[in-house]
Amino acid sequence: MTDVGRIVEDVRERGDVALREWALRLDGIEPRPAEPEDGVPEKALLALAAAVRRWHALQRPADLKLEIAPGVELSRRWIPLASVGIYVPRGLVSTLVMCAVPAQVAGVERIVVATPPAGSGVVAAAARLLGLDEVWALGGPPAIAAFAYGTESIPRVDKIVGPGNAYVNEAKLLVSREVAIDLPAGPSEIVVLAGDGADESIARLELAAQAEHGPDAVCRVVEADGDLERALAEVEALAPEHLVLLGHDAEALADRVRNAGAVFVGPWSAVAAGDYATGANPVLPTGGRARAVGGLGLETFLKPVTVQHLTAEGLARLRPTVEALAAVEGMPAHAEAVRR
Repeated sequence: MTDVGRIVEDVRERGDVALREWALRLDGIEPRPAEPEDGVPEKALLALAAAVRRWHALQRPADLKLEIAPGVELSRRWIPLASVGIYVPRGLVSTLVMCAVPAQVAGVERIVVATPPAGSGVVAAAARLLGLDEVWALGGPPAIAAFAYGTESIPRVDKIVGPGNAYVNEAKLLVSREVAIDLPAGPSEIVVLAGDGADESIARLELAAQAEHGPDAVCRVVEADGDLERALAEVEALAPEHLVLLGHDAEALADRVRNAGAVFVGPWSAVAAGDYATGANPVLPTGGRARAVGGLGLETFLKPVTVQHLTAEGLARLRPTVEALAAVEGMPAHAEAVRR
């Protein structure tokens, strides 16, 4: 078992006692509610929150109802999760906004935040501006384990969201067998597809900004060199977290991209604007996962429930179908269950 696995299992078994021991060992501070500190740019944070709220409010899926046949009615409604745990890396107040505001828009009842003690004051101050009051100065795998299994002081949640380092991601994957997670976040990624007419200085700016996320950030330029189809195919194979399209054909290419977490079109569409201001969510798939999944959105904090209403006539109408398929599959009790 890895060190992360030992931490997760220990917190699961011993609750607050283990949580305290590991927090002291890893961060030198006992788990505690974070105290707000000065330093949050209130106007900028609230402007970001307003943009996130407007964009994510539009993402609410429609409830559905249909009479499949006379006496057979199906409906599908979207309901908010009851509780969500948000992991915020050290001092990243924008990450808090990007995770918490969609949860609020969705109608999540309980939103609890955990963040490493260093920098927890500004995260707590940002949380207060958003109307959140459950913020723990607690980082790393112990925080993820507390979210997943609950302790005497931190009740478990229904889903864990938010990015983190390799240890946080390993912990999220370990607990995902028993609690839902958003997606494992690997090193930050950016690919610039530079077509004819691309401004090389813009490409350098984008790569430099992404490199600030750490030495393991993936920063790459794909040159079209007159062959856009080859370049697009190369980008699609990479399925990057962030894709920047530069050059005369950027607009035409935008609608053709299938595999990317987020696409930024043209020289003015800075990735940093998406990180801090546009309202689009920057919590995105990495490691090629953009081939199959998208980033954080309102639906992350909702779940669909299907409701089925049958009348006596409706059940009678479906009985032959049930009996025939149950016979083929060797399920006689299923056939008997519709004879009422």
